[in-house]
Amino acid sequence: MTYRKPGPSLCAILVATIHTAAFAASGTPTVQPQVIDDSQLEALTTTVGGASLLPTTRTVAHWWASTLDPHNGVTYGYNMVGANPFSCKGSECSVTIEVDITPVIVNIDGLTFSGLDVLDATLASPVFSNNDYGSTAFATSGAPNIPRGAGGTLSQRDAGIPLQLEDATMRAQFNRTGSGSTYHLILHPNVRPAVTINVPPNQGTLLVSGRGVVFADVDVVWWAARINNLLTQADATHLPIYLTDNVVLFVGKSVFNCCVIGFHGTGEVVGRGAGSTNSNGNAVVQTFAWASWTQPGFFARANGGTDWALQDIHALSHEISEWADDPFINNTVEPWLTPTAPQYGCSGVLETGDPVVGIGFAMGKNTFEQGPNPNGTQSADGYYHPEDEVFLPWFMRLAPNNVSEPAQATSADVGRYTLMGDLNRFGGFQQPATGCQ
Repeated sequence: MTYRKPGPSLCAILVATIHTAAFAASGTPTVQPQVIDDSQLEALTTTVGGASLLPTTRTVAHWWASTLDPHNGVTYGYNMVGANPFSCKGSECSVTIEVDITPVIVNIDGLTFSGLDVLDATLASPVFSNNDYGSTAFATSGAPNIPRGAGGTLSQRDAGIPLQLEDATMRAQFNRTGSGSTYHLILHPNVRPAVTINVPPNQGTLLVSGRGVVFADVDVVWWAARINNLLTQADATHLPIYLTDNVVLFVGKSVFNCCVIGFHGTGEVVGRGAGSTNSNGNAVVQTFAWASWTQPGFFARANGGTDWALQDIHALSHEISEWADDPFINNTVEPWLTPTAPQYGCSGVLETGDPVVGIGFAMGKNTFEQGPNPNGTQSADGYYHPEDEVFLPWFMRLAPNNVSEPAQATSADVGRYTLMGDLNRFGGFQQPATGCQ
């Protein structure tokens, strides 16, 4: 999941937002949205559920390998989606995963937040459409509040090769780049009928950001149960994605303890072979993800300011990357800690997006919601904003890194530790992870 909090807003701005300014929801609110301060908008992600490793074909295509962490001398095993880049040959290296997208329509306090509204923009985004990852116009700066910075070279060897975002990420992670590479992880989207979730007053409320964006804030436990209920109709060999628009989650009793904007999960499916004595090791294991589109001005301040990359598909790119690198939520690693994401504390999971929440780059052409924020400021800039992703060698403390695509500049560690490489200006990602207790 991902949390973030918006900042103070004048009452006059709030009223204008509700009555005159354009925002994602439709309808007339039955309650006055509460203003949430920017200091309370903290982007987090999490996982839901978990599955033990099963030698099954009744789930998404995946592979297993192990790597020795030289720092602590422990060999860690891990499952990842697609084909094994260390051993696959020729056409078997290209894997296509069917992705079933269900738009979710959320009704809360008189307003409707419809996943249908952001469906076309999501399908046109780098998640599902091809782009050139040779360079990017902008990337997150290393300043404390992660504003927009200069772009530059992204992937040298994949320049000019049209790729989806996760395909480019996996190719770079294992240095299977270049025109001669047959290695691919391709996502094929299938749009499913929309579903409606009505949020009762005791399970959610309306909040408004400092830039006037109104959004739904829902209890995380209640929401997770609703998503789990939808999984009964899912195909375990596919990745079901539940897509919302400006819907976030809060943890605990305070609605201001927000804002989770995505999660991915997994679990054995009761009634379809899981846990039964006759599954013969081929139980059904369902993976899934929920992610919310976030409107410009929700987190992102004006003119490329604080949290610049936290808009549009940032959460979706985060969850898909984490699903691909840890589909069954059982890939543990030596505990890591990063000052860029203190909300995760000392973590021992291989979650590729958690260390770099809010750090991203510009990619593709975005024509959706590119006007001013409801309060008249401008956060949209005509691009999509995928998140940077941390690579396996970072978690495994590998130096030199001979696994991933080389960094843009000559480095003693050779390979990059994140997709952005040198464009990630935080020093902690130009070297392996550091430990914690």
